[in-house]
Amino acid sequence: MTMQRAMVLLVVLTLVLGSVGVAALALLADDRDPGAPTAAPTTTPAPGATEAPDAALAPFYGQRLTWETCRGGDLCSVLEVPLDYRRPRGETIELALLKVPAADPDRRLGSIVVNPGGPGAPGTDYAASASSVFRQPVLDVYDVVGFDPRGTGSSAPVDCLSDDELDSYVAQDPDPDTDAETATYGDWVDRLGRGCAERSGDLAAHVTTVEAARDIDVLRAALGESALTYYGASYGTKLGATYADLFPDRVGRLVLDGAVDLSIASRELSLQQAEGFETALRAYAGACVDDGDCFLGDTVDAAVARIRQLLDRVDVAPLPTDSDRDLEVGNAFYGIVLPLYSPDFWGALGAGLRAAIDGDGTLLLQFSDLYVSRGREGYTDNSAEAIYAINCLDDPWSIPPGEVPANLADFERASPTFGSVFAWGLTNCGGMQVESSEPPREVRAAGADPIVVVGTTRDPATPYQWAVHLAEQLESGVLVSRDGDGHTGYNVGNDCVDDAVEGYLLDGAVPDDGLTC
Repeated sequence: MTMQRAMVLLVVLTLVLGSVGVAALALLADDRDPGAPTAAPTTTPAPGATEAPDAALAPFYGQRLTWETCRGGDLCSVLEVPLDYRRPRGETIELALLKVPAADPDRRLGSIVVNPGGPGAPGTDYAASASSVFRQPVLDVYDVVGFDPRGTGSSAPVDCLSDDELDSYVAQDPDPDTDAETATYGDWVDRLGRGCAERSGDLAAHVTTVEAARDIDVLRAALGESALTYYGASYGTKLGATYADLFPDRVGRLVLDGAVDLSIASRELSLQQAEGFETALRAYAGACVDDGDCFLGDTVDAAVARIRQLLDRVDVAPLPTDSDRDLEVGNAFYGIVLPLYSPDFWGALGAGLRAAIDGDGTLLLQFSDLYVSRGREGYTDNSAEAIYAINCLDDPWSIPPGEVPANLADFERASPTFGSVFAWGLTNCGGMQVESSEPPREVRAAGADPIVVVGTTRDPATPYQWAVHLAEQLESGVLVSRDGDGHTGYNVGNDCVDDAVEGYLLDGAVPDDGLTC
């Protein structure tokens, strides 16, 4: 899950629940008006900046980007990279780029490359929302550059299912409790894996995190930067850490916010994430109870139980909405989970839950659609498919459906509300039919300059201990901790974290390792 999706949610919820300002409407706008190419490149390459790690890659590292006006004032370009880095003279693909130029070009420090996570979210959208991602001191001096990682957005997107099939896949019961539901679940696992191979061809085997990290180094060179400055959120921390391990001598100022633990196995990762969402749900329920007259109940336990009862009710009888689609239990799960990413969205979650309890699934379906990038007329990007393809190439481990019951107790202990969903998720990569060309890596980033890792104590999607562990895994990792709720820690209202991150990005001042905010 990504911060970009969360930011879009905030804007759409404002539209749904009340009035919206000009700035929010501008964030939703995408009226492209391509103009004449601008002078390129913005940065004169530093000596050695475009030197390729392999002679066969020299044509890619020597690229000069041509930027054109797009999205009403931002700049767009494309970057060419090899489909398979083992065969650099073979097939190539193009990656979509978007740049928001520094507001104060006279004080410009260079480019900061950004990634919102997912995996699968378009980085171009994240960069276009730079004013929501960064505070003004960063916007003044950095060109914010986003790219759609290979296989995502407009960068050779992987395709695994038709839109109608994807609707059915998302809506299905993520916690099957009958033989028929279990059979349907298993069928979708197979169909998804088979669909990626059949509909995406050779691309399906080349959307790994390692390959995306290699692409970032080509981008760095094309931007003319001798070292990479980077801000990655959520999965973007895995991508940034992988880059640092591959290219430690090219690491500049890297900030990894909402960190992913790269040292633990898939089962433990899912178990801890289930616990993280349960913690966030109980925090939401606690806030509802503390406000008084909570519509869910008088205690946290009662409120959480009421939400579980709602999911069980929708499983039996989907709720009508204002569209031609009902709210089915899979949509209800995603519709509840998405607003848990930030306390700013808890009011919207309350509105959605209250409406669903009263028999109207419209709001929860809208939240579910936002989670998977579904618009009124269909899907606006392929993030729901890309997350599967990337994750299962990176780590194809799975269990057969028959082994799920043996795992249920652990998962339901970690998360009484959502645990069984995460337990069934352990089967998801069982249908993958292609293998990665990149072997697994033990990420250490030996020799890299300091890398700032930010963790939030009650982060639902990337539990706090993941940040602690990633900072320990990286030889130059520096941990900054935020005590609070929500996903990621920078630019969410904590001055201590903001000052630490910006002091590093702007002045190179490395925060004290273990700083607690």
